[in-house]
Amino acid sequence: MATQLRLRSALALVTGAGSGIGRAVCVRLAREGASVAACDLDGAAARETVGLLGGPGNVEGVPRGAHAAFQVDVSEAVAARQLLEQVQACFSRPPSVVVSCAGVTRDGFLLHMSENDWDKVIAVNLKGIFLVTQAAAQALVSNGGRGSIINISSIVGKVGNMGQINYAASKAGVIGLTQTAALELGRHGIRCNSVLPGFITTPMTQKVPQKVLDKVTGKIPMGHLGDPEDVADVVAFLASDDSRYITGASVEVTGGLFM
Repeated sequence: MATQLRLRSALALVTGAGSGIGRAVCVRLAREGASVAACDLDGAAARETVGLLGGPGNVEGVPRGAHAAFQVDVSEAVAARQLLEQVQACFSRPPSVVVSCAGVTRDGFLLHMSENDWDKVIAVNLKGIFLVTQAAAQALVSNGGRGSIINISSIVGKVGNMGQINYAASKAGVIGLTQTAALELGRHGIRCNSVLPGFITTPMTQKVPQKVLDKVTGKIPMGHLGDPEDVADVVAFLASDDSRYITGASVEVTGGLFM
C-alpha cells in the first residue's frame, strides 16, 4: 500500500520511542511525513530510533533531517515540562501529535507485591502519561494549535491479568484519564484517544515464559501475537485527519482476544 503522507505538516512527540511499539510508531509516523521527536529514558535507544528515520546527524536534541532524539524520565514533572520546552526550542513549535508509549512492568501477585513495585509502575505508566498529556495540552492551548493525543493503554486495563495488578490498574487509569482529557480539551480542537494493545511481540512480552505465550496464543482468534506495526498503524490513523471526528475512544488491537 502506498504511503499517503497524511502527516506532512505534523510534529509528533513519541515517548517510549527506544523500542517496541514506541519505535514502530516513530517509523510509521515518519513514513507518513511527520517530523518526529523520539523520547526515551534511554537516550541512546532514542537516537537509534532516529537513526532508522533517515537524514544526517545523530546528536541528541539536534534534528536528524526532520527528526530529533530526547532523553526523558516521564515520571518526573520537571522533566516532562522541560521536554516540551526542548522540543519547542528544537522545532520552533509544539507537537501537534503526542503518543505516550513509555511503560514498565513489575509483575507480582496482590498478596506479595511490594509498595515499591506498585509505585514504580503507577509512576511511569499512569503519572507519566498524565504529565506528558498535561504539558503537551498546555503547549498546544497556549499556541492556539489543534492536536491529537494518543495514549497507549492495554487490553489488560479493561479485563485485568493474573500477576499484573499494578500494570492493570495503571492501564485502566490511562483509559479514564484519556476519556476525561477528551471531554476537557475538545473545545480547544485537541482530540484524545487511547489504544489498547493485546499481546504484542515486544521486549516486554519476550520476558513472558513461552508456555504462557503459547496458552495466550491459543485464545487469540487471529491465531498469533500482534506486531508493533499493527499498533503503529492504528496510531497513524488516530494522528491523522482521517479520524478527525473521533475522540475519547479506546481502540483495541488484540487479534480478537477477550472479545
